[in-house]
Amino acid sequence: MKLRPDTLAMTAVLAMLTALGPLSTDFYLPSLPDIVRVMQTDVAGAQATLSAFLFGFAAGQILWGPLSDRLGRRPVLLVGLGIFIVATLACAFAPSIGALTAARAVQALGASGPIVLGRAMVRDLYEGPRAGRELARMGMIMGLVPAVAPVLGGVLQQAFGWRSTFVASLAFAAALVAVVVLLLPETVRTRSREPLSLLTIIRGFGTLLENRAFRVYVGLTALAYGGLFAFISGSSFVLIGIHGMTPVEYGLAFGFMVLGFILGTVIAQRLVARRGMDGVIGLGVRCLAGGGLIMLLCVLTGFAGPFGVVVPMALYACGVGLTMPQSQASAMMPFPDRAGAATSFTGLCQMLFSACVGLLVGHALKNGALPLPLVMSAIGVAALVLFKVSAAVRAAKA
Repeated sequence: MKLRPDTLAMTAVLAMLTALGPLSTDFYLPSLPDIVRVMQTDVAGAQATLSAFLFGFAAGQILWGPLSDRLGRRPVLLVGLGIFIVATLACAFAPSIGALTAARAVQALGASGPIVLGRAMVRDLYEGPRAGRELARMGMIMGLVPAVAPVLGGVLQQAFGWRSTFVASLAFAAALVAVVVLLLPETVRTRSREPLSLLTIIRGFGTLLENRAFRVYVGLTALAYGGLFAFISGSSFVLIGIHGMTPVEYGLAFGFMVLGFILGTVIAQRLVARRGMDGVIGLGVRCLAGGGLIMLLCVLTGFAGPFGVVVPMALYACGVGLTMPQSQASAMMPFPDRAGAATSFTGLCQMLFSACVGLLVGHALKNGALPLPLVMSAIGVAALVLFKVSAAVRAAKA
């Protein structure tokens, strides 16, 4: 029996699809300092496994959405999951930091399929604020995964070492394959008739970019996730390497940040019908700027030690939960016949920007913890400024 729209089961499955990418990263975050030691590399070398994932993820964004618009969501989704499984095996048995970095890039290529197609399926099934509410509900469920993953990753790291975290990711992906094959229906109503080629895909992206409001919402999505990835990229080195947390303690601290994200998605679900998607985004960008600036102040003054990093990050993450689902839904709304392509391009920009931010943080953290809040506060303020100056464009939705 196939899953039906407007059911918790459908929402949960779509959420698990979009959680695959974050899960495959969050599982091994507590292991990064150990990877530095075992692989005889440095902070920048270990961080490169994160940025390589985002570059691979960005490459996948170009293909999966347009392919699924033409061929259907389910077959393309299964191909992406298959690539992910093979690459995760390669990660688990990687003999060197170079091999791990390369395997992570291919792993990301596969992981980008489920997250693109999960969001495109939302656009297939729902309209307007209902789509924004569904993405927020998915974010709330999805948030439980990265809340648990670093804790479990810390336990696996202490018990079995860093390779075991990739084995856990492999098991999760295999379970998703079974769910897609047995339960998930095809959601594309009318398949695209455009011929598939790289030139056609690029032209399609050009059509999307002609819409000024689309450009604004893509920018807001990229900025919100960029700050989040700065924390994902640098937090283990700051909290474990500088503040002396154990891997399990780090996992719990990371889970506290995720609770902030879940709170943001819950608030979004309650407010979107009353305040609209832009109203929710406005609240979100204020949390992004506030969280980044408070963290910067705490690190500059040494106030509260590791809590001066973790607590402001929870506020920033709440802003991500408010901003990203509504911005993603708003970006897709003008393009019902190009939902896959719109999601792909949004994700492409999001991942390329975040990969560059991650590389910057990875190299800068050699000199202490300050670069992390500096980057996050700058990104949070930029998101707030973009939202303010784009009021007329968003109001016109043109």
